[in-house]
Amino acid sequence: MYTEENGKIWLATGSERVYLNPAMANRHGLIAGATGTGKTVTLKVVAESFSEMGVPVFIADIKGDVSGMCLPGSENKHIRRSIDTMGIENFTYTSFPVRFFDVYGKLGHPVRTTISDMGPELLSRLLGLNDTQSGVLRIVFRIADDNGMLLLDLKDLRAMLQFVADNANDYKIRYGNVSPQSIGAIQRALLTLEDEGGNLFFGEPALDIADWFDWADDGRGVMNILECAELFQHPLLYSTFLLWMLSELYELLPEAGDLDKPKIAFFFDEAHLLFKDAPKALLEKVEQVVRLIRSKGVSVWFITQNPMDIPESVLAQIGNRVQHALRAYTPNEQKAIRAAARSFRVNDAFDTETVLQELATGEALVSVLDEKGIPSIVERANILPPKSSMNAVEPAVIGTVLATSPLLQKYAAALDRESAYEILTAQAEEAAKEAEELARQKEEEKQRLAAEKQKLAEEKAKAAEERRIAAELKAKERAKKSSSSRSSGSMMNKVASSAMNTIGREVGRQLIRGLFGTLKK
Repeated sequence: MYTEENGKIWLATGSERVYLNPAMANRHGLIAGATGTGKTVTLKVVAESFSEMGVPVFIADIKGDVSGMCLPGSENKHIRRSIDTMGIENFTYTSFPVRFFDVYGKLGHPVRTTISDMGPELLSRLLGLNDTQSGVLRIVFRIADDNGMLLLDLKDLRAMLQFVADNANDYKIRYGNVSPQSIGAIQRALLTLEDEGGNLFFGEPALDIADWFDWADDGRGVMNILECAELFQHPLLYSTFLLWMLSELYELLPEAGDLDKPKIAFFFDEAHLLFKDAPKALLEKVEQVVRLIRSKGVSVWFITQNPMDIPESVLAQIGNRVQHALRAYTPNEQKAIRAAARSFRVNDAFDTETVLQELATGEALVSVLDEKGIPSIVERANILPPKSSMNAVEPAVIGTVLATSPLLQKYAAALDRESAYEILTAQAEEAAKEAEELARQKEEEKQRLAAEKQKLAEEKAKAAEERRIAAELKAKERAKKSSSSRSSGSMMNKVASSAMNTIGREVGRQLIRGLFGTLKK
């Protein structure tokens, strides 16, 4: 072990040994330096020391070489030279208890979280939303919370977005305006996130951060390694995910005050991505988490190339620093070197700014906090060698580690319990059934009314027909009576006419005779 009898961690050796005080480790740490200067070695040495002290560790493994911690290291000339020159006694190569995690589920236990757990702020950053769209997303989350609807995966969020859009007028007064344009923008951003693996990342069973707090049979803290080679291809997803994990740690752990050693050590590689293009409100929350999480016993270590990549407000919270070599080819890089040099307490034995450009691989400027929390004078020192393998392991080795993990069954199979999507789908189906039933009832009522109308029309037609027939019968009866009357009158008329004709003829003859005045008889 690199832990001395005084309980401190032997970290490096320069003109004298440099020790990291575990009681001050929760004041966080920074490991910085250009590519190839030895940052990964430093990370391993610190992480191994924490594990040996019984402190669980989380490490984001971007290049894959941290995975070798599950195997013992092997001899080489560089390590042998370090052992001999630093006077390391009883050095033994050893493996460490490791558990592998992987968002994509290929080289570790699948890592998932839920939409509800991540929350609107982090999700807005992940989706690249503007202020207006972020406000709409917060409204969607609030409506889901107020109605007891869990947002577990992307289909839940899509369903909730559509539901809020369809009922925007109902929520406008209580929650605020929800524009179709903002909903559409969020939906499009979700498609991009899904293409980056968000459909795998969001769901259940969600990662239980409490599973990180575990120990091997010999008391060493477990190394929880997140395989990030593929995840790192999507920087925004990578940084947002790690920030979520850090916030989960903050929410999980109770206040602990001053401890002899951290409860857990959290190593955040390529930490500059956490702050890149982050809105001011989010940066303020990150600063707050970094400042407050130390009282809960969490030691956060930021690993990055240039310390200027970390906001000044966050750098101010970092008490332990290991600065590897920096390159100065541009004015900005020269400015960064000057800033890094000024962050250390001056050592009269050398010029810090000059040494920063001269450091060899594995060599660093180191400053740590003493028992009173005061930064030590900067030392130029060589970092001790790690005890585990420096090489990335084959997938078959990771498979063997996974097969013996107690978490295998817990995270293996994805779950899909009832949540917003299922609830809203059921409500939509019920509404559709009710609408269909109402339509059916309306159609039946329409048909009933039509049938009654038809029946009434037929009855009217029948009555009309009966009246017509009755009228015809009456007409025929009248016609018959009229015909009989006309026939009787006709005979009498004929007789009378004949008599009148006879009389007429006689009268006519008399008149004629009388007129001519002749033939009077």
